[in-house]
Amino acid sequence: MVKRRKRNSFIILASALLLTGCVNSELEITKNDILEVARDDANATKKECSNISIQEDKKYYTVSFDTTTGSYDYKIGKDGIIQERNYKRSNSDEAKEVSTIAPVEEKKEETKTETKKEEKKESTSFDENQQAAIDAALANAGLGQEDVTDIGCTLDEATQQYTVTFTFQDIHNTAIVDVATFTVLSSIQS
Repeated sequence: MVKRRKRNSFIILASALLLTGCVNSELEITKNDILEVARDDANATKKECSNISIQEDKKYYTVSFDTTTGSYDYKIGKDGIIQERNYKRSNSDEAKEVSTIAPVEEKKEETKTETKKEEKKESTSFDENQQAAIDAALANAGLGQEDVTDIGCTLDEATQQYTVTFTFQDIHNTAIVDVATFTVLSSIQS
């Protein structure tokens, strides 16, 4: 009987707190929450982020951090909604990509199955700008080109955007990438 009263008291207290939170329309998010919003948008873990900076203004936070693929700058409202997003790709990313190509070539010689997979992937060639758009879309998803299949990239000249498509673990992904900055504007999984 005493346990039941405690449980009922707890439920009443939790309901009261929930209602109080719903009534308070001025509820603001903490700096840690804002950083989590930015990291989630960038598909970056805590370990992948360095040089983290969070500045608080009256109506928004300015968040910036670096990852191995580039630098991210965000302007996030105190309601947790991203108002602006900027991504600058790092030059060290290109060097990293070059270093991962060499082991793949060694694997081609090791087994016939891996050679066939690599030849199939390389059968579609992309120009330099298409490859940059693909790299941006894959970095945004936290993947490498060796992780995905069925890669495609088309340019919509009217909107000046690339549409990058790829499959990862039987999930079809589509990303829209800006032609001028190679920034991922949106991504959809289906």
